[in-house]
Amino acid sequence: YEATERIHQRCLAHLHELWSGEQSKDATGTVVVGSSEGIMLGGLAMKWRWRQRRQAAGKDASRPNIVFGANAQVALEKTARYFDIESRLVPVSAESHFCLDTRKALEMIDENTIGMYVILGSTYTGHYEDVEEMARLLDKLQEETGLDVPIHVDGASGAFVAPFAHPDLRWDFRVPRVVSISTSGHKFGLTYPGIGWVLWRAPEYLPDGLTFELSYLGGVEKTFTLNFSHPACFMIAQYYQFIRFGREGYARVMNACMYHARLMSVALEATGAYECISDMHRPRGQHGFSEETRLAAADLFAKTLNVSCSGADPAPNQPFNYGLPEVAFRFTDWFIEKHPTANQDVISTLMRVRGWIIPNYPLPPDTDRLRVMRVVIKEASSEDFVNRLVRDLMWATQTMLDTQSQTLGEALSTPLAKNTSTSDLAHSIARSGNVTMSDNMKHSHWQGILDKIGELKDSKAQQPKMELLDNGSKKSVYEKSC
Repeated sequence: YEATERIHQRCLAHLHELWSGEQSKDATGTVVVGSSEGIMLGGLAMKWRWRQRRQAAGKDASRPNIVFGANAQVALEKTARYFDIESRLVPVSAESHFCLDTRKALEMIDENTIGMYVILGSTYTGHYEDVEEMARLLDKLQEETGLDVPIHVDGASGAFVAPFAHPDLRWDFRVPRVVSISTSGHKFGLTYPGIGWVLWRAPEYLPDGLTFELSYLGGVEKTFTLNFSHPACFMIAQYYQFIRFGREGYARVMNACMYHARLMSVALEATGAYECISDMHRPRGQHGFSEETRLAAADLFAKTLNVSCSGADPAPNQPFNYGLPEVAFRFTDWFIEKHPTANQDVISTLMRVRGWIIPNYPLPPDTDRLRVMRVVIKEASSEDFVNRLVRDLMWATQTMLDTQSQTLGEALSTPLAKNTSTSDLAHSIARSGNVTMSDNMKHSHWQGILDKIGELKDSKAQQPKMELLDNGSKKSVYEKSC
């Protein structure tokens, strides 16, 4: 309807400016049900433009393919399958940070490639794929072969994070080869599930054949969505957030998310029991876990705490790697060696006892021997949130070892008392790990962290009073939960 269409156009104009669209051109795009629909429309537009070029040249257009990393979210594969496009999945590795390997991607492109999906924020680890580097390689390929391969950026999460937390990163319409961008409103757009957006660089990148004109709702409206009727409430909520927060408000939210994700990452690695697969807390250019990178991350994080700036200033993010405020972590090799029966699925299950849902899942194909747990830090997070999460992860780790008769110290019997302060727990753990540790030191270090949390009690002297009946025998609530 006309009133909602005006709000629709205002939202598109905001995003067009946010993603560095040409100011001389009006925004070309639409609201969608979610980023999945946006991805599909972006892929469909690339297919139609490729087909038109092939037919105009009198060439076969029956075998389109699209190239993207094996770390892609399922919506990308759905697009290929639903619209008869061959998926060419680029293998990922630790060297490519478990996301798109730009060199390998180049090897999969041929004259039937309609385009590429490049992901700004991998679902698995939070890494940003290098849009500008991929575009540079495609420019060179076009010079050598004449193949013109466009890029659609899947910015489901990152398109609302990068403009505020990493404004220096070139991933959007500043990169000429990027023809379309999609995002989700309910991830970091600060709205409810049920909304996404897709924008094109200019009208010529959206084929006319995909557009329909309607005149029976009052005025003339163009539509090119896969869904037709859907509620306007989500779009209105998005517009409300845009005018309520503005650029400064969104920047404050994203910077806070980045800070809390780094705090959690540094604290987890300081325990010696966990390492992060995500790299957003490491100094720019450093990737992968080692004692050297752990110390470098802890030292840099400590230094940025003293940086004086406004909450909307992205300066504290600049020394670190690009990435989402996401913490993907696993047991360290040292911990697995000392406790070979340790199981991350047990940690994930025990965390549900404390009210947390933390998935434990394999990394993409070719790296799926590794399983990681993942926490996405959102706008409602706080230092207390991180403190409690780290505390409960340590509780779950100790409980797992206790139930396997592999305790590192006294058995844990009771949760932290409600009146016990945890306001500086994560910072305390992070600071305690700012020294190089040998394998022999890590054992006592981890024990010391548990002592700091205050959860190591004499299990016989501190039995909970509440009891449950289990097949006729009494068990404490604690024993039952374990």
